[in-house]
Amino acid sequence: MILSELLEVIEPIEVIGSTEKEIKGLHFDSRKIGPGDLFVAQVGTAVDGHTFIDGCVAKGAAAIVLSKREYLSPTQPPHGGEEISSTYILVENTDKALGLLASKWFGEPSKKLTLVGVTGTNGKTTIATLLYKLVRALGHKAGLLSTVVNYIEDEAVPATHTTPDAIELNGLLRRMVDAGCEYAFMEVSSHAIAQERIAGLDFDGALFTNLTRDHIDYHKTFDNYRDTKKRLFDGLKKSAFAVTNKDDKNGLVMTQNCQAEVKTYSTRSLADYKAQILEEGFEGMMLNMNGKEVFVPLVGRFNVSNLLCIYGAALCLGFEELDVLRVLSTLKPVNGRFETIQSKKGWTAIVDYAHTPDAVDNVIQTIREILDNGQRTMDNGQRKLITVIGCGGNRDKGKRPMMAQIAKRGSEQLILTSDNPRDEEPADILNDMKAGLTEEELRSTLVIEDRATAIQTACTLAQQGDVILVAGKGHEDYQIIKGVKHHFDDHEEVRKYAK
Repeated sequence: MILSELLEVIEPIEVIGSTEKEIKGLHFDSRKIGPGDLFVAQVGTAVDGHTFIDGCVAKGAAAIVLSKREYLSPTQPPHGGEEISSTYILVENTDKALGLLASKWFGEPSKKLTLVGVTGTNGKTTIATLLYKLVRALGHKAGLLSTVVNYIEDEAVPATHTTPDAIELNGLLRRMVDAGCEYAFMEVSSHAIAQERIAGLDFDGALFTNLTRDHIDYHKTFDNYRDTKKRLFDGLKKSAFAVTNKDDKNGLVMTQNCQAEVKTYSTRSLADYKAQILEEGFEGMMLNMNGKEVFVPLVGRFNVSNLLCIYGAALCLGFEELDVLRVLSTLKPVNGRFETIQSKKGWTAIVDYAHTPDAVDNVIQTIREILDNGQRTMDNGQRKLITVIGCGGNRDKGKRPMMAQIAKRGSEQLILTSDNPRDEEPADILNDMKAGLTEEELRSTLVIEDRATAIQTACTLAQQGDVILVAGKGHEDYQIIKGVKHHFDDHEEVRKYAK
């Protein structure tokens, strides 16, 4: 592609050099640069890409996109005895420029798909994944970009981030277009919005789940976190739609400056899409959804909200209501989202990704409602909830005591353990969690640093009719300890003792 064609989508402040040259590749990683490539120098959180500009020029980069004027120089270093003619393009924001350039480079694939983004603290993976499955069950080709795995129709592509970088993201969307996909559903994280990874994407719909404390280590304040999420809705075109959660106090805040058609969903008040639980057990729920009864193999009030969001989005996409309800009744939980494992000894284990205070509270409340309503019966009438939980390292420390407190309040037995300690000492993380408990609560709490031993202990303590909640990691099949990724799967550990 000719450089001048690429530059049509951005507004350079200054250009030094020729723009009538062919670009062979687009990269933000200087290690990937070869002769004829375009290098975008992102500032980054840990490393500044501008410091690699000279190296990229020496490797034959055809053009450099940068945002720091002090690196703008028409003087080129020699390479092989000859002067290199790299074009310098100064822009205001290289993160945004990368998103726009990546979209152009791959032929603006988002404009050739019906693209729906899902944002919020909890529920993104469930909603995006089940929408992908619903649309395919209705006979349409679709793609998925999610925390767990990306899909191009049936082809699974490993996911490394909730939202990939701009180049990978547009590359995946291009592959979806080439595979004949009509729809694409993607989780949109606050990091991706803040870092402009979605710049240049053409969204036909946006969905809001909820907003609770998360990523404060990155955004610094809750208001910053909220306002970042809101940018997805602020950028929607008039022909798009927005579906928002009226039960969340930030639901209508998200759409207050939105040009798109706005629809609401609620389990508690008047809204476009409403539902209530008629019956509930560990095998699923009978719901009244907008006046029609439907049984769904998912559990929990939080999943009622998720299903309402899916239902509303499907109707906004133009699908027939009865077809949507029929498919909803067949959808199974997403990997690591309130997944149940039944033991031959009579206890039930639930593996869930809950890793925020609100998510932990929602899962525990759901289990308590089922237990306390007598959906599980036992000879002695005793039913216990045993919760195994930890907190990730190098993440928001403020939520650690809160999560321990919530887990303790709702469980008969609490076991604190490691999650992904990353570069922190596991004992330090556990001490942060223990700070949320009183001395009396600590006396009845088990602290077992090794996660495998913690799960084994919970399974050993469990009696017939009890429920074990293993929270925090869900679909993850690894633990990160001192920067090293080790295989670890909560499902595998539980199943060892469920036989």
